[in-house]
Amino acid sequence: MVTSPHTLASETGARVLREGGDAIEAAVAIGAAIAVTYPHFCGIGGDAIWMIADRDGRRATVMGIGQAPGRLPAYDRPIPLRGAASTASSACAVDAWRVALEFSKANWGGRRSLAELIEPAIGFAEDGFPLSASQAFWTDFRRTDLPDWPGFQKTFMPGGAPPRAGQTFVQKELAESLRLIARNGARDFYEGELASRLAEGLAEAGSPLTAQDLRATRALLEEPVALDYRGLTLLAPPPPTQGITTLAIMGILNRFDLAAVDEGSPDFYHLCVEAVKQAFLDRGRIVDPRFADLPTGLWLNAELLDRKAAAIDRRRALPWPATFKTGDTVFFGATDAEGRSVSVLQSTYFDWGSGVVVGDTGVLWQNRGAAFSADPRSPNVIAPGKRPFYTLNPGMALKNGRPRILYGTQGADGQPQTLAAVLTRLIDYGLDPAEALARPRFLLGRTFSDSRDTLKLEASVGAATVAALERMGHETSVIAANSPLAGQAGAIVIGDDGLVRGAHDPRSDGQAIGI
Repeated sequence: MVTSPHTLASETGARVLREGGDAIEAAVAIGAAIAVTYPHFCGIGGDAIWMIADRDGRRATVMGIGQAPGRLPAYDRPIPLRGAASTASSACAVDAWRVALEFSKANWGGRRSLAELIEPAIGFAEDGFPLSASQAFWTDFRRTDLPDWPGFQKTFMPGGAPPRAGQTFVQKELAESLRLIARNGARDFYEGELASRLAEGLAEAGSPLTAQDLRATRALLEEPVALDYRGLTLLAPPPPTQGITTLAIMGILNRFDLAAVDEGSPDFYHLCVEAVKQAFLDRGRIVDPRFADLPTGLWLNAELLDRKAAAIDRRRALPWPATFKTGDTVFFGATDAEGRSVSVLQSTYFDWGSGVVVGDTGVLWQNRGAAFSADPRSPNVIAPGKRPFYTLNPGMALKNGRPRILYGTQGADGQPQTLAAVLTRLIDYGLDPAEALARPRFLLGRTFSDSRDTLKLEASVGAATVAALERMGHETSVIAANSPLAGQAGAIVIGDDGLVRGAHDPRSDGQAIGI
């Protein structure tokens, strides 16, 4: 089975599985296709994090995170959120494909070439595809900002007007960039013909990145972080991602008897929200471990989780402790006939990344550099070669060492929050993936359209639940049911009997496809 937020990408991955490819090969094909068909949330000018596991006990994380430039400009104010100055980290998604395929070849006997796997994506870029409702929404949402972004209108607003959902959308320059990768390999993005064009385009736009920074960019293969939850082992990527925050939330919830709490009740939402608050108290200390002594085990220490659970008042809300971080991304996953499984998040950070389309490459560059702080007192202060604090955290749950649940979501600050709701519904309440993903969600903190640190609740939770949460002290605001602000999650569940069930979020344009 495969799942992704765009049907064309899901179909592309499913075709690889039908033809005998493994889960990594299917995921690379999905990753390339989604980079074309969901350009507002991800692309080859962004990053990717992969979670990989199989029935033989192998588990690995591909950390495809770009790093800060080797030579930094002087920062006397916060790093801008958009434009050339926000392109202060390199892009590692393409190199993550390379590292993942090397893992496939070395451990699973993978035989598919990168060129073969990205061929469908080249076709989507060259010949076009029906523009998604999500892309149309986010183009219109940013319509007042778009004219100021270098190269953006030419690529994403042909004719000068926001494209409509369903109209054919073509990206010929991006198709040529993908052809160079297919012809010369993934490293062409970093040290070949495409790299030269990217470096030239970045310089013309005023980016601090150089050709040397591209050459230095490499995805890393690292061990995931793990936590036991209700008889399952939850895996998350290590720092600088917020994976340990997601695990801490689940570790706190593990101290409560959710079987005694009705799913979807005010008590359910209150417990999830308060667990999020407790875990987020420590999140600001997560940094690139190459630049700080980061004892990851302390975050998941049993005594600490006990104290955080005990700090939760079952009848009263605590203040929200976090500084808002926005961001958008895509989750996709795949599992093959041998149970070999992959969860992936690909991202350009904000919707539309930096807004900078690099030269004549058709590549929209991420603004992940804006995740750094310019304050020298901050643990996350920008430094040459450093990776920023990272919101992406795809996950996987193992049962008896074998992949059981593949999961992930779009949404920056909302990622751990959405995962808490989805995982408890899958694990504690036994909901089917489609039902678990369709159920009402919450988002604590600010959003693009609401700068208040309120508890956002989808209207489908019901007025009585909203009123009960307000009586507990939560400052609430209601957003539309199935709101784009509530994230786009996906899940695949592999049963003890081998039956595979999966779904993608009804808030997205995608689906799960079983083989």
